Amino acid sequence: MNQFMKEALNEAYKGIENGDGGPFGAVIVKDGVIIGRGHNCVISGKNPTLHGEMMAISDACRALDTHDLSGCDIYTTAEPCPMCMGAILWAGIKAVYYGCNTKDTENIGFRDEVFYKMLHSEDMGITYDEAEREECLKLFKAYTEIPDKKLY
Repeated sequence: MNQFMKEALNEAYKGIENGDGGPFGAVIVKDGVIIGRGHNCVISGKNPTLHGEMMAISDACRALDTHDLSGCDIYTTAEPCPMCMGAILWAGIKAVYYGCNTKDTENIGFRDEVFYKMLHSEDMGITYDEAEREECLKLFKAYTEIPDKKLY
């Protein structure tokens, strides 16, 4: 398994174990080194924008003391929503590697399909590729087994 996707999965598992939010974790990588980490904190932070990718971008920007993440890649457990994809593009990240796809996310109760339609409407000019889907599906399965969870 890709070491960076493994770390994104670790972030996501940490988040769901803490009750922070959904099964979404991400890491930002530059020159083969993780410079930012994050997981979904929508529930614990009481803020719908605290997605795993957003948290990882924020962490990486703090670490590099810049808003420009040009030359970085992001590994995330699920295909980014349009909000996160917008942040990825604004940050200048060059490649996105995601585990679970939009249908997988819908299958565990998230209602993101309407948002994803606009994401796939045109070529974004960056590498955008599914990676380690089977491991990320295991994460989603673990999440569905949590009793009384909220979908955020």
